[in-house]
Amino acid sequence: MKSILITGGAGFIGSHVVSLFVEKYPEYKIVNLDALTYAGNLENLKEVEGASNYHFEKADIQDSETLKKIFQEHGITDVIHLAAESHVDRSISDPLAFVATNVMGTVNLLNVSKEAWSDNLNEHLFYHVSTDEVYGSLHDDSFFLETTPYDPQSPYSASKASSDHFVRAYANTYKMRTVISNCSNNYGPNHFPEKLIPLCINNIRNNKPLPIYGKGENVRDWLFVKDHARAIDTVFHKGKSGDTYNIGGFNEWKNIDIVRLLCQKMDEKLGREKGTSEKLITFVKDRAGHDLRYAIDATKIKEELDWEPSLQFEEGIEITIDWYLNNQDWLDHVTSGEYQSYYEEHYQS
Repeated sequence: MKSILITGGAGFIGSHVVSLFVEKYPEYKIVNLDALTYAGNLENLKEVEGASNYHFEKADIQDSETLKKIFQEHGITDVIHLAAESHVDRSISDPLAFVATNVMGTVNLLNVSKEAWSDNLNEHLFYHVSTDEVYGSLHDDSFFLETTPYDPQSPYSASKASSDHFVRAYANTYKMRTVISNCSNNYGPNHFPEKLIPLCINNIRNNKPLPIYGKGENVRDWLFVKDHARAIDTVFHKGKSGDTYNIGGFNEWKNIDIVRLLCQKMDEKLGREKGTSEKLITFVKDRAGHDLRYAIDATKIKEELDWEPSLQFEEGIEITIDWYLNNQDWLDHVTSGEYQSYYEEHYQS
């Protein structure tokens, strides 16, 4: 029986991965490890928290002794590593926090995994979930391939690039079975409202300004979060050890075009006059080192592992907006910090 440690499982992407694995694989033990920092929210996992194959551990990936106990207690056979500091703006103001979690935390987890599996390394998998931002910025019509040289432009992407290199180094040096995936921007339910789409939905709902960097010309490839969870499932079970897989939505949008679409959709759903929400758009000074364009070529995972997105962006954004409008309590709790009491009520030690 597999006993899979999923780190960062109370976060945005991680919670969707945990829910998918708990529901799809009742024969697996799924251990969710999360430090429950500001973006970790156990309310994201209400639907599976009572499942017999689900276990939660509040811990930091920098705490090696606690990790060793968790590996021993749960007989961890595989790791899907998503725990990370992930917001570029925060990395600009506090880069050392990103080095501590994304680099040192990943190396610490690699070390604990290597020691726990030392008798039979070839029977276990360390799956590292990364980002397309490690490749830098595109200034032409090309796409990121798995072979694109790394060129990180922010402290966040530099920390993720470093962790990718360490995973490959452990595979090469210690012969650990590893796999890496680099994904484009995700959107969907449970997204902490500091990122573009949930921030705009929340601000439009509350008639607050919509801050847009520069002229909003930055281009991103967007993928519905549940499709990313499906891709992680596919790579975990079918991916080739030592390989890298780019995961993308084949779906590029300028930031300003996304915001205008959100304004249009929100006006319709809130019964406001057409054009009302666009008046909230406020252009602000561009972010330092702001990458112009990211675009993933996901041909490899499509051809080799038979995965592709299930939703077009227009479908996914409708689902996303409806979720936020129907889950205002979740938004209110997250933005007020009240969701921390949920942990204290349900998981007091």
